[in-house]
Amino acid sequence: MVSKSSFSQFSKQSKKGIIIIYLDILYKIIKALWVLVFVFIQNFSKTLDNNLSYIYFYLGFFFIFLLLIAFLKYHYFQFKIENNYFILKKGIIKKTNTSIPFDRIQNINFKQNIIQQIINVYEVNIETAGSSKAEISIKALSYEQANALKKTITINDKCNNYIWELDDDNKPNTINNPEIFVEQKPLLKISVMQLLKVSLTENHLKSLLLLLAILFGFYQQITELFNGFGEGELLDNYISENTTNFETNIVLIFILGLLFILVSVISSFVRVFLRHFNLTVYIKNNALEIYQGLTTKKSFILKKEKVQHITVSDNPIKRQLGISFITFKQALSGNVKKKQDKIIKLVGCGQDQVLAIKNLLFSNEKFENFTKNYSSYYFKVRLYLRSIIFLIIINSVLYFIFKYNFVFWINILLLPIFIISIELTFKKRFYLFTNDTLLIGSGTIETHKTYLPFYKVQNVKLKQTFFQSTQNIIDIVFQTASGKIVIPCIREDEAFKIYNYTLFMVENNKYSWM
Repeated sequence: MVSKSSFSQFSKQSKKGIIIIYLDILYKIIKALWVLVFVFIQNFSKTLDNNLSYIYFYLGFFFIFLLLIAFLKYHYFQFKIENNYFILKKGIIKKTNTSIPFDRIQNINFKQNIIQQIINVYEVNIETAGSSKAEISIKALSYEQANALKKTITINDKCNNYIWELDDDNKPNTINNPEIFVEQKPLLKISVMQLLKVSLTENHLKSLLLLLAILFGFYQQITELFNGFGEGELLDNYISENTTNFETNIVLIFILGLLFILVSVISSFVRVFLRHFNLTVYIKNNALEIYQGLTTKKSFILKKEKVQHITVSDNPIKRQLGISFITFKQALSGNVKKKQDKIIKLVGCGQDQVLAIKNLLFSNEKFENFTKNYSSYYFKVRLYLRSIIFLIIINSVLYFIFKYNFVFWINILLLPIFIISIELTFKKRFYLFTNDTLLIGSGTIETHKTYLPFYKVQNVKLKQTFFQSTQNIIDIVFQTASGKIVIPCIREDEAFKIYNYTLFMVENNKYSWM
């Protein structure tokens, strides 16, 4: 095993990391230039034999050049530990130096994609809060290196001071690592059948819209390709001819609609299956140990003090199946692109699991003993006004595109949807606060309950528009390290009461927000 002292000098990744870096560079190039690659492959067979040798030469030079870049990235990526700081140097031409104090490190997570599993290396992600530059990803370390690095950084943290690794079932391997101590019975373990139930409760509309967005993006790139070759008119004629035939075939429209729905349901299952496969959760030393993933295995520790707030979500189908989702929000860095990495979701949680996690994070809090408060009626009026504006925009856009009055018939479908959505949104918007915690309800079809400890609030402010001032209504905004939480349209007297109490709790609390 690598000793802690080995990190006192600059260390490199495993040499296998050259493969990971090389494939990553190649993937990014293909992703950005896939249209050109498609054209090249399509026209490769038309190339004269006497030109093939030049093509092979340039392709070989190109791949060797990328391999050289991968080697240089590997060579100049060096890290060490000095005086409780993690220090990183990287860059070929543009050199960068990053220094992160241990107390700013939020989590150290292990991760393995398919390639990393094949060549038996681990990706180590060092997550911090508050700085866009202090997000470190070490692509390839051996298990010994990864474990020693984690143990060195977290040596003063009792809940992380242990050794772990994943076996073939994505669980802690206690056979190969006798130093591990893990609870015999996990808090939560999700089977394939349970994942199927979870996927049925997903937002299939979101999957469908994502699919349509991908198809639209593909169509845009194909159109640009044909226009570049001067064949844009040919593509337009082809689409116009087939669209005319399609519009007159009602059966085909119906079948296509069912196909899109089926694909959206299947894609929801695939997304859930790949991300949450073999989801296993343990409670240990005031922390949650979470293992999940199929093609990309992930393992991380979610410490109680690092969680900013949680949201428990369900919907009518989830309630029938007796499951809920729990979303944990951690401190965000300045790097907006990485914010999803700070959101951890546990799916398929039963009532016992939800209660256990709430007791871990909010000890002795009895939320049912407090009265719910609801937003002012002005909130519903505001929702209706915004919906009317949105409907006007939709109708205008559709009429501008199709130039037919029949597009206005879509309002027969849209109006009931908007009315039901607004009524549900207003009904589910509530708040209550205990001595230490604020509970906020929200949602439309789904019901979300967000639990925010007062000591996690970094600042609180009141917002009031001109129209709200006439009704003595105020929005109150809580700023946390994981983002903003808003209670809209509450009475001024109640808002000032919450505002003053929050400031009192923030100034007098004995706990750190992370």
